[in-house]
Amino acid sequence: MSESLTTDPRFLYMILILPSLFGLTLVGEGLNKIVHSEWNGIISLIFGIAFIGVVIFAYVFFSTYISNHA
Repeated sequence: MSESLTTDPRFLYMILILPSLFGLTLVGEGLNKIVHSEWNGIISLIFGIAFIGVVIFAYVFFSTYISNHA
């Protein structure tokens, strides 16, 4: 295999799938708490959205890095 691990698209997807699921879990938990009138769910919702934002930023950063160095 002449291609290194960091330029393999499967590596990029694996390091982004699990954090995305964690962020979606935080968003879902926050929405569930807000629906049940627990206002501390806003904190989970904000952290979930921020976590998904970081994952999107990492995807854009790594995909441009890989495409520029491939």
